[in-house]
Amino acid sequence: MRTPMLIAALTAALVTTASAQSQAAAQALYDSGKWQEAALAAAALNTSAGLALAAEATTAGAGLVADAQKKALFQKAQDYAKSAIAKDKNNADAYFELARAQGRLAQFSGILQSLGLAGDMKKNLDQAIKLDPKLAGAYVALGLWHANLDEKGFIARRATGADKNQIAPNFEKAFALEPNVAVHHIEYANALILQKRKAEAAAELQKAIALPAETFWQKRDLEAARKTLASLK
Repeated sequence: MRTPMLIAALTAALVTTASAQSQAAAQALYDSGKWQEAALAAAALNTSAGLALAAEATTAGAGLVADAQKKALFQKAQDYAKSAIAKDKNNADAYFELARAQGRLAQFSGILQSLGLAGDMKKNLDQAIKLDPKLAGAYVALGLWHANLDEKGFIARRATGADKNQIAPNFEKAFALEPNVAVHHIEYANALILQKRKAEAAAELQKAIALPAETFWQKRDLEAARKTLASLK
């Protein structure tokens, strides 16, 4: 006869396995480009990891819809990420996804609100890195944060503390952690374009398009990189 303790342990193991399988299924939907289905499946898990994935899928999916629909999706992604943090305050990915959603949302906000979102974004990226110093995407986002705000001029720099001298160091950290991730090179190229450094941007794009693309999103990124590279010639 199985003891109650053994039964409880077996039940917990089965739940954990089922949750992991469901998370993997939602990830597979996302990787194939089915972002809406992925977001719903991931959010339905009602776990911190699932909600973080729902935020990621929703933010990515906003890139495929009409501009009039984007803001609502970024707000939804922000809500998912906040819920993920509420379930696990030590989930670095959740803070990263919150920062990413806020960065996109700032593009559809007024000047004062966008600067406020920029400040929140920086805090969330710093927290993500504090929790997981090897989270390469957070360094990429920080590099872009400095690049975009520096490009907006003195007022934005003064209000947020953005510093163009912090752009390259953040990207270098990301490359050291994940040298063969194409999107890191693409985003560095975008930062370099903001600085009017087109030759260096082209070199980064060349590195990106030489790397393999497996998921729907990776293929989409590389297609965009090819178009950007062509425009720089």
